This record gives sequence, C-alpha cells and structure tokens, in this order.
Amino acid sequence: MPMSNDFQARLLPGIKGVAAHFGTPFHVYDEAGIRQTGADLKAAFATLAGFQEYFAVKALPNRRILEIMREMGFGFDCSSIPELILSREVGARGEDIMYTSNNTTEEEFHFALKDGGCILNLDDISLIEKVPQMPELVCFRYNPGPRRTGNLIIGNPVEAKYGVSHDQVVDAYRLARDRGAKRFGLHTMVASNELDYTYMVETARMLLEIAQMVEKELGIRFEFLNIGGGFGIPYRPDQQALNVAQMAQDISALFDDFKKTHGYVPRMVMESGRFMTGPHGALVTRAINSKQTYRQYIGVDSCMSALMRPAMYDAYHHIEVVGKSQEPKDQVYDVVGSLCENNDKFAVQRALPKIDDGDLLVIHDTGAHGQAMGFQYNGRLRPQELLLRTDGHFELIRRAETNADYFATLNFSADVFNPLS
Repeated sequence: MPMSNDFQARLLPGIKGVAAHFGTPFHVYDEAGIRQTGADLKAAFATLAGFQEYFAVKALPNRRILEIMREMGFGFDCSSIPELILSREVGARGEDIMYTSNNTTEEEFHFALKDGGCILNLDDISLIEKVPQMPELVCFRYNPGPRRTGNLIIGNPVEAKYGVSHDQVVDAYRLARDRGAKRFGLHTMVASNELDYTYMVETARMLLEIAQMVEKELGIRFEFLNIGGGFGIPYRPDQQALNVAQMAQDISALFDDFKKTHGYVPRMVMESGRFMTGPHGALVTRAINSKQTYRQYIGVDSCMSALMRPAMYDAYHHIEVVGKSQEPKDQVYDVVGSLCENNDKFAVQRALPKIDDGDLLVIHDTGAHGQAMGFQYNGRLRPQELLLRTDGHFELIRRAETNADYFATLNFSADVFNPLS
C-alpha cells in the first residue's frame, strides 16, 4: 500500500495550511514512520548478534534525516566526499561508515581514510594498489555474474559495472592482505527495489558460500557479510509489502547453520535506503493548468527535477488529490511538469478525480531517490524539504534552490591558461 494510513492521517488534515505557509512544491518526510521502520528492522534481525544497518545516504542525503538514523544507532553507506561529510557532521566515525567505492579517485580515497577513517568497500581488484594506505579493515563488493540474475533497476550482474568477479574474489583478498589488511568483510548488491524476500535469503546464502570458499583458500575469517540494500517497497496499491519477518527468520537460520559447522559466524549488516525512507516521503505540488488536446493534461508547479523516477524507470507513484479521495476517479490524466521534455510526467493516463486549478496533489513514496536524484536542466530548480516531526510540527530541513544558487558556479575568478606559451 503506497504511503501508510498513519502517515496520511498525520499529514493530510493540515496539508492546506502547510502549503499556504511554506508554498509549493515540497517534499515532506514523516519522522514517526521512519523511526518505526527502523525499530521494526532492528527487531526483525535481533537474533543476529551484531546486526547493523548502514543507511544508504544516496537515498535521502539530508542532515536532519541522517541525525534521525544516527539516533537509531545506524551507520551510513557512502560513495562520495559530500556523503562522507554529511555522515561525519552527524557524528559518524570509523566503522560507523561504509565507503563503497566505484571508480574512486585518489582524492576520494584520501578523504575517506582521514578523520577516523571508515570501512573501505572496494569495487574492483585494480583499486587495491591505488589505495594510499590499506586500512586494517577492508571489504570487497562481489559480483556473481551469471550465478545470479538481477532485476530491472540494477540490471544483469554480468553487464553491471560493479564488483569483483567470482574468479577474482580470492585473489582480491590475498592482495589486500599482502598490502596490510588484517580484518575483512564481504559485500554484494544484486537487486534493487526487490519485493520477493526469498531473493534476499538467497543473497545471504551466496555470501556465506563465498565466505566459506575464501576461508578455505586463505584462512580468512570474515567479520561481517553485507547483503547490500535493495529491499523493495510497494509503490502500487496492489503490491504486497516485503515480508521482512520471514526474510529475517530464514536468513537467521542460514547464519545459525554456518555457526554450527564453522564454529563462528560473521555479523550480518545491510545498507537499506529506500526501505528506510521511501514510503515516508511525499511530494506535494499544486495543479496550475489544465490542457485538453489529444489527451487531458494536468500541469503542476513541480517537474521531474524533483522526482525523475517516473521518467527514468517508468516508475509508478500513487497520486492523491487532497480533499477528493471520496470522489469518483472518472477522469484520465497525464500529470505533467514544466520541463521541456515530453517524459516530464508524474503519471500517464492515470484515472483520478476531476482536478481543478489550485488543487493540491500528493505524490506518494518520494522519501528515497526523489530530491536526491534532482537536477537543474532547463533552469528548473529543486524544491524545499520539510520534516513532519513526531510532535506534529513541520520543520524546514532544506530550503528551495534559488536563482542565485543556479548562477553561483558561474561566478568565479578568471583563470585562462595556454599550455603552449
């Protein structure tokens, strides 16, 4: 079910006043829902000693959201210097941070390893010699290739740019150990927005098998296995939620069996992003135009610079027209933005109640990969972000971009260089 009933009950009664106060458009996030999901996740995996969630910062890179994650005891999965800065700003240090590299520059390695360092999760065997100083604890991202199938968003593992191949994985750990690594983790990420819990169970099984293989070859005992993220959320009303309880039970059984046969068991960690915040966010936008040509169009005051998933993935996001939930959905609309791109659409041929200029539309499940994937094409700027706090107040946690922001990178000291002079 898109956007929980509890979130709607907290959000909708005062939404018109919120829109009048802050203006539209805006993303709004539900603190109570985020905290409940975090508590449920910890409870589900409570039997796995040392279980840890590393929130994927790329899903919702906002300081206030990261503060909430930190308060729940979670670490952070980062892949860039700004994400590292955000994580450190909220107090994360050392092994609170997993830095998952991908075509990583020397500058990024140096930044990741300073100020208490982090867990370095290397994406490629060639990066081993490029790490300025091999940390004590290192991890590799494993790509199973033809041994697993991916899904639409993350693609076929054979074609994916990510990870160390099956044939390289033993050599990767041998080379890292030769450069000074003494502690080890293992990571993979083979699906995104997956609702079939058995896929995640099989991912855990796969990592345990790889851990066993590497231990047999090198005598390495892994401290943790990172099953990645990829936990899906039901964007469509007819989709069933991921069965986290059964998934946790089945994964726990696999880890228990490993302990019985090996005398020890690695900790299990994960890097959920969408699952943590996706259902707990919404994009609120106002209808500003109605157009009738070959189709009926509703133009809104937002565009795909605020939410590009429908255009990029043909993704579905449920839409609610404020105050008209009981009216018949007897109109068929394309809900569109103002970008000079025909795929700038939040919904295509969607059955909705009659929409009038000035109506508020709530686009569900934008709490992950919404604002984070924004851009400035066509000079369209990214909107503000609000937090619906547990005390019922709405807090501005990111201001809207301004024209001054757009032009800021064009204001600089002149620098002209002729390499031949």
